[in-house]
Parts: sequence; structure tokens; C-alpha cells
Amino acid sequence: MTQPDEIRDAVAGHYAGIAVTGRSCCSASTPATGPACCPDDASGYDPTELAGLPGPAVMGLGCGNPVARAAIVEGETVLDLGSGGGIDALLAARRTGPTGRVIGVDMTPEMVARAETNAALAGVDNVEFRPGLIEQLPVGDGTVDVVISNCVINLAPDKAAVFSEAFRVLRPGGRVVISDIVRRGPAPAVIDPQAWASCLDGALPLGEYLGIMDAAGFTGIEVDDQGGEGELFSATFRALRP
Repeated sequence: MTQPDEIRDAVAGHYAGIAVTGRSCCSASTPATGPACCPDDASGYDPTELAGLPGPAVMGLGCGNPVARAAIVEGETVLDLGSGGGIDALLAARRTGPTGRVIGVDMTPEMVARAETNAALAGVDNVEFRPGLIEQLPVGDGTVDVVISNCVINLAPDKAAVFSEAFRVLRPGGRVVISDIVRRGPAPAVIDPQAWASCLDGALPLGEYLGIMDAAGFTGIEVDDQGGEGELFSATFRALRP
């Protein structure tokens, strides 16, 4: 049986390499799966949103645009799960303004360093990046207004823990907006850590994904922006902490 640490090691190694070398899609499209993460550099983003961002922040690793659907307002605190090179954290920082703040959490030190460099290049000072697992967030209870994530939760071995942690850090009335990869059929019986790191084996069936969100305590769960015709497809999830 594949152990969670094997999966995390594969994911960390995969994304450390991307952070150092530049950009790479999570996985290639195939007739069986369809597009997984990052069909192109600016998937889901309006070009005007990307204007002014450092080029190294646009890595083509997402499968949606959670910031555009999060209705972030000035003064809010936003948490980005698996912040990577910082693209969504930097976009969120524009919306929170100087009275708000954004926290990005990523398990890969190389990605944290890349995101910090990108924030400095962008001249953004209301964002910080913390190393850590999204299953064990280095964030206090009830301190966040909005949790976002882009094509990352599928990479976590314990998705129930991720949503439990997201619920914990949100203030009452807070919200999550998640873009992620899910599947139409059952999850594979045999797990390949390298395929998991490529956004393939870790993707859950849509119903199971929704069930985990519900079990964590989230209400008003909505699914939109479903894209892709193969076994794997992207979707954006929105929900509230009561």
C-alpha cells in the first residue's frame, strides 16, 4: 500500500523541480483523461489580471481562477492553500488592499522562495508565504475570511484533513473557493506516487469530494466552472463556514 509520506515526497520533488527550472504542466492531456491542470499559462485568467505580475509567477499550474469567484473585499484576510509561485496570492493581495492581508502556505521550500521573490518583484507587502502542509496549517483558529486554492487539494494524501483545517482557520461566515481536479469514475485501485504528483491518481470522484466538504462542516456547497470531457475534469467549489 502506498503511504502518505511516499506521496508527499513525490509531490515535493515534482514541484521543487518546477520551482527551480521554471514552469511545467501538472500532466499531459490524454484521450482517456482529458486535460488535467494547466492547459495553458493563463487558464482561467483575464489577461488584464495578469498585467503587472512578474513573469515567474505565471507558471501554468492552475485549473481555474478561484480569486475571481471569491468576492474578496478590501480589508479581508485570505489564505491560499498550496500557493506555489504566488500568482493567486498576489492577485488576492490586490483585492484586499493595504488594510487586508494574504497568507500563502506551500509544502515546498523552493516554491515558498519563488513566491517571496515574486512578491518582492511586484512590490506587494501585504502578502506572506509560510512553509507547511495544508493538512496541518500554520495558521491560527478563526483568523481567515477567505480560503482559496488552485489545483492543489487533489495532491494531498488526506483531503479530509485539508478541509477540516480550512474550516478551523475560517471565521464564522467565512468562505472557501477551490478550483481542483476531480474524476468521473472511481479512483484507481493501485496508486502511483508519480502519477499522483501529476494531478492524476489523487483526484477524487466528484461525489466523494463534495462529501468530504460536507463532513468538514461546510454548508451551501456549490459547483461551477466544470471543464474537460475525459475521466478527469476541473471544477470550482464554493462553500461557507456557518
